[in-house]
Amino acid sequence: MTTTLERPTATTTVSDLMTTPDLQISDDVTADTAMDILNGSGADHVLVRDDDGRCAGLLTRLHLAPFQARSWYTERTAVRDIVLDRAPFATPDMPADGAANAMRARGLTTWPVVDHDGHAIGLFSL
Repeated sequence: MTTTLERPTATTTVSDLMTTPDLQISDDVTADTAMDILNGSGADHVLVRDDDGRCAGLLTRLHLAPFQARSWYTERTAVRDIVLDRAPFATPDMPADGAANAMRARGLTTWPVVDHDGHAIGLFSL
């Protein structure tokens, strides 16, 4: 009688494919400043942190489109008051294919990855 052991298949996780976020801003930054940061960097998105350093969401150029006129309103509007993609976020141990399916269902191309305390540790992109 011969016994064979099957090797378990390795599942690719979000941590295997995530990248380090290049840009991060505080949620008390104004819309004007956020636009300047995105325009100056050429990036399409910036990670937003709350007062405790936890991930508050991902701000994109699309979220800032209503503020392009740069009025007195944009000088006083904090990023925390802008509608942007917020939790739930991906976790490092989440299977990559499951995360990709969740992103497609939410219409996302980039999703913040957070640790067990809610601090951003990376970005997962399709």
